Amino acid sequence: MCSHRPVCPNAYSADREASHVVSAHPDQGWSLLCNGVVLFEDTGLLLPDGTIVGPHREPMSV
Repeated sequence: MCSHRPVCPNAYSADREASHVVSAHPDQGWSLLCNGVVLFEDTGLLLPDGTIVGPHREPMSV
């Protein structure tokens, strides 16, 4: 799916969120990355095979 050089990380690699955004929908709270991952604003992910990865945002310090 990715035509960038260097190639973006695949959907199952640890750095998958470093892929380019191909479709952003901030009004709906999600973006589609070029590796097929849907990234939600709460940092949750939906992988191409339907696997859900829960939010992993760093806790805010006070």
